[in-house]
Amino acid sequence: QVQLVETGGGLVQPGGSLRLSCAASGSGFRIATMGWYRQPPGKQREVVATITPYNRTAYADSVKGRFAISRDDGKNTVYLEMNSLKPDDTALYYCNYRVISYDLNYWGQGTQVTVSS
Repeated sequence: QVQLVETGGGLVQPGGSLRLSCAASGSGFRIATMGWYRQPPGKQREVVATITPYNRTAYADSVKGRFAISRDDGKNTVYLEMNSLKPDDTALYYCNYRVISYDLNYWGQGTQVTVSS
């Protein structure tokens, strides 16, 4: 069983920055693809960024050049650095842990990010 705890959300003005963290308990972090997803109000959950065990990253077009995902396997933690935030980035942000070969897929409870003046 893996538990994920997200921190770092909050209220920020447009153009501002936030750094989200997701700490994972349990074993297997090093072989997991970690991801950040978000669910804006009234909309479906969407992928924001992912990072493989080999540090290969992928981003949604809407955040390319503004957000950066990284991982620290020694701390079992994945980060999302968010810059130049826009009101459209307002959402509940979720951390995801996935190991396809073992059919493992876990979600955190989410952290709220609100971008507003």
